Amino acid sequence: KVAGTRKGITGFQVDLKLRGLTWDVVESALARAKQGRLQILDFMTTVLPEPRAELSAHAPRITVMMIPVDKIGALIGPGGSNIRRVCEISGAQIDIQDDGSVSIFANNAESLAIAQNEVSALTAEAEEGKIYEGTVTGIKEFGCFVEIMPGKDGLCHISELADRRIGSVEDVCKVGDKMMVKCIGIDDRGRIKLSRREAMRDLDAQKQNG
Repeated sequence: KVAGTRKGITGFQVDLKLRGLTWDVVESALARAKQGRLQILDFMTTVLPEPRAELSAHAPRITVMMIPVDKIGALIGPGGSNIRRVCEISGAQIDIQDDGSVSIFANNAESLAIAQNEVSALTAEAEEGKIYEGTVTGIKEFGCFVEIMPGKDGLCHISELADRRIGSVEDVCKVGDKMMVKCIGIDDRGRIKLSRREAMRDLDAQKQNG
C-alpha cells in the first residue's frame, strides 16, 4: 500500500513476510502505485480543484497552547477537578505536559474555542486597572470576596463597595450575586484588591462619553 502526493510518497506499508522480493518487483510495484495515485488525484481535482482555504467548522482539529509551568496546578485543579470540568463542558480531550504545553483535541471549532477560552481563563493573571464581572463567593464584616476568574477570588473591602458609607456588606450584595469590580491592586502575596465603587464610576464615565 502506497500513499502520497504528485510530488512523491508520504507513506507506505510493506508485508515483510514475503520471501524472495527482488528490487525489480519493488520498482514495478511503486511505478504502478504512482500511476494509480496520479489517476486518483486527477479525479479528486475535478471535484475539488484546490484545498479549502479554511477547515470546515465541523472538522476535528488539534492545537497546542503554552501556559506558564507554575500555572499547571491551577489548570488541573484539586484532584483534577478543573481539567475534568473543561473537558466536560467543551467535549474536548486535553493533554498537559510538564513543560506547560497543553494539547487540545476537539471534534469541531466550537469545542476547540470553548476549551481554549477555559484554559486561558484558568491560567490568566488578574490585571490591575481592569474591570471584571465577578460572582460574590463570601461575605465578611469587612467586605466580600468576589471570584473574577475561575478559581481566582479577590477582596472588595466594605469601603470600596459604594461611594456612600454603608452599614453592612449585606446592604449591597449577597453570596451568588454578580458584581462589576475593578482590580485596584495585587500585593506581594498575590492577593487581589477589588473595588466596586471604582468600577461603577468608570463604567458610568464610559456611558457618558460614548
